[in-house]
Amino acid sequence: MKGVLLVNLGSPDSPQPKDVRKYLDEFLMDERVIDVPYLLRVLLVRGIILNTRPKKSAKAYQKIWWDEGSPLIVLTKRLQEKIKPQVSVPVEIAMRYGNPSIHHGLQQLYDQGVREVLLFPMYPQFAMATTETILVLAEEVRQKHFPDMQFTIVPAFYNHPDYVKDLSNSIQESLEKFPNDHLLFSYHGVPERHIRKSDVTKSHCKIDGSCCNTPSKAHEFCYRHQCYETTKQVAKFLNLPEGSYSTSFQSRLGRDPWLQPYTDKTIENLAHRGIKNLAVVTPAFVSDCLETLEEIAMEGGEEFKEAGGTEFLAIPCLNDHDNWAKTLSRWIDQWATATVATQTV
Repeated sequence: MKGVLLVNLGSPDSPQPKDVRKYLDEFLMDERVIDVPYLLRVLLVRGIILNTRPKKSAKAYQKIWWDEGSPLIVLTKRLQEKIKPQVSVPVEIAMRYGNPSIHHGLQQLYDQGVREVLLFPMYPQFAMATTETILVLAEEVRQKHFPDMQFTIVPAFYNHPDYVKDLSNSIQESLEKFPNDHLLFSYHGVPERHIRKSDVTKSHCKIDGSCCNTPSKAHEFCYRHQCYETTKQVAKFLNLPEGSYSTSFQSRLGRDPWLQPYTDKTIENLAHRGIKNLAVVTPAFVSDCLETLEEIAMEGGEEFKEAGGTEFLAIPCLNDHDNWAKTLSRWIDQWATATVATQTV
């Protein structure tokens, strides 16, 4: 029997410091998030970061927390509930960090008799700290607890025509009543070393002005290329004039070089250039979360207006949009009705 596990980022169980601390410990101790030797990671995370950051992060979570719980988890559940009636197989959800865990999600499927799982990382672009860490943990759980299960992996879908269409249409819907001067595509940042580590050619990704535009098999796992390609595909779909949009990267941590340009600096620079009405979309996420609701919608809006901007719009993620739910349902049923398992949808 076949079934689907939708896996998203995750969230603390509550916006209180003790739960945020537990969540950050699991998140930041992941070797694919902070990719330094274990003892150094322990020193950085448990010796420094967790002594100060949980209280600050808890305040941020409290700003965006809903009555029903974490926005990211609530929205993922809503998406699940919209998909269920449209497909012929069981659909469960899981989070890479926090609850419900990947083990819990797989157990839910296993108890329903599922032995063939469509493992669906909810990230349009591939990255070490997102897709890869989900796949690694899921395989560890499978081998330990569900050895008779088989996985089919949904690859990065940043350039899938269905995704590009749904993302583009959702952006257009949001801009219908907004006097937009500029559209900023803000993607979650990663350290530059992550890009080089993911380079299967070990030589292509130089993070310069040309490597992302030069065809290479490295692009299959290159987060930077896939982000810029997402922007390119959406701009083409919406027929955006050159200069009316740009790409940036948010949420850097530490002193190592991260992907640039940085979103906060870009927002300020756009205001200084005379842009009065700015819309920001966050295509690295399919569900709104702390990074979109607080960092962009709240902090980004304040930064823009303080720098001289007038109107700021944070465009919602795809979340549980009806069209997105229909697209995922169609992908799932295409896999569920196939007679031979494949690695693509």
